[in-house]
Amino acid sequence: MPDIPWSTPTPAAPDAEVYVMASRFETATLAGAFRFFLKAPGIIGQIRKAPGAHGVALRARVLGRTFLTLSAWEDRDALFRFARSEPHRSSSRAAAAFMKESAFTFWTVRASELPIGWAEAQRRLAEQQNPS
Repeated sequence: MPDIPWSTPTPAAPDAEVYVMASRFETATLAGAFRFFLKAPGIIGQIRKAPGAHGVALRARVLGRTFLTLSAWEDRDALFRFARSEPHRSSSRAAAAFMKESAFTFWTVRASELPIGWAEAQRRLAEQQNPS
């Protein structure tokens, strides 16, 4: 399945510090993966309109039942306001029923370092799951 490439809804000043989130989701079943994938464009669209959103991307491996997300935000509060808003809030609660595993990691970077690459996101997620 194709990825949804990085897009920048609202550019941040290059010297601004932005709050980045990477997530990894694995569904328990292939049917769950398709359900997750079908909801993804709506959530990405919601992020693109969210106040304080500076970037978003999705890597979908539907047949592997695995999804990675990357997003950049003005600050932690902007991310959490988005997470509590609809349709994200309802979709994430519904997805819990078919999720096998999920992981999240957060860090800050200068806006000039955006977009974050998938290798960096995966490295940080691996560190989060297997701390030294």
